[in-house]
Amino acid sequence: MGANMNSTPSGQRVHIGFFGNRNVGKSSLVNAITNQSLAVVSDKKGTTTDPVMKSMELLPLGAVVIIDTPGLDDEGELGALRVEKTKEIIRKTDIAVVVLAAQEDVSEEEKKLLAQLREKKVPAIIAVNKIETMIQAKGEQAVKDYTEGLQKQYGVSVVPVSAKEKQGLNELKEALGTMLSKDSNGQPLVADLVSENDMVVLVVPIDSSAPKGRLILPQQQVIRDLLEAGAASVVVKESELDHALKEFRRKPAMVITDSQVFAAVAKDTPRDIPLTSFSILMARYKGFLETAVKGVAAISNLKDGDSILIAEGCTHHRQCEDIGTVKIPKWLREKTGRELRVDTCSGREFPKDLSGYVLVIHCGGCMLNEKEVNYRMQQAVEQGVPFTNYGIAIAYMKGILRRSIELFPELVRLI
Repeated sequence: MGANMNSTPSGQRVHIGFFGNRNVGKSSLVNAITNQSLAVVSDKKGTTTDPVMKSMELLPLGAVVIIDTPGLDDEGELGALRVEKTKEIIRKTDIAVVVLAAQEDVSEEEKKLLAQLREKKVPAIIAVNKIETMIQAKGEQAVKDYTEGLQKQYGVSVVPVSAKEKQGLNELKEALGTMLSKDSNGQPLVADLVSENDMVVLVVPIDSSAPKGRLILPQQQVIRDLLEAGAASVVVKESELDHALKEFRRKPAMVITDSQVFAAVAKDTPRDIPLTSFSILMARYKGFLETAVKGVAAISNLKDGDSILIAEGCTHHRQCEDIGTVKIPKWLREKTGRELRVDTCSGREFPKDLSGYVLVIHCGGCMLNEKEVNYRMQQAVEQGVPFTNYGIAIAYMKGILRRSIELFPELVRLI
């Protein structure tokens, strides 16, 4: 998958999920707050049958992904599948908007959702929709009393809105904006590792698996982060690295390489120049680098017949020398001398039950938001399955793990 250099990648956008029962006006509210017809609306219950996701700029919030979900109270066999899909969306949701209908009691499904969000530590806002009906029947004070009661009972912000009358939409956006600033971790990708006017060499192989005519997303993001830091980036192929380093008048601040050419790049990079990979930086950015460093030791304990899961966050056409399905399995077998079973998954697929695996090796997660990556990590940790990533695993198998994480001394002590 690709992203042009002018757009914010989905994995970096804040994911805002709209949840609630059928016919409470979720889709109408999504359309009203985005000022776009993202979802079909109807008076008939259950119009939204699958999650609808849309990346967009939502002022004053900026780059977001809006997710409209099926009703929590959907019925029948298909309804149960849709409800399960809605629950899966929670794991990638940065902020949840729980839409309730005014004048209705909070249902058991809605209570369970609020409890689940609290348990998963997903920040939530309750949007009380259709307030025009309550105002018409009981007056504006009734709306105030109703929302204050909900806020006291559930301990979350409650915003009264009317998708039909376009009321309360700005207040809902402002409330979301406040929560977004609290939820952002602000972790840079590489900017905190360099100083202004530093030079950084990026090693980008051009082979059969490289996307024609463009750089892959982590490479784009690193270049942008270096620009933000006032540092210069020089991009070379692995075959050009040795010559480039000899030609430079001053020593680069670091070399960052694609993981699959780690060994060759390590050989050509002088020992006094820090070396790491795009995948390792991405793991730190997504919040699972320490877990990945701890988990990689499991490779040394692999036995014949062990099963390993290799997981990727994006879907792409597999090439003959694909990193996930060909190169890493080959390197694992060469490193361990064992007959191993290797399963792969990609995109939104990720098994809930990991008990059949002794190790999970994940990609850098550039196409996934932090919430989803950390969900996958937690699934493994809670089930006692070591979890690492491409960059760390490859560095370990090539005998350069210590060198690849020397930029992070607190992690070196873990190996």
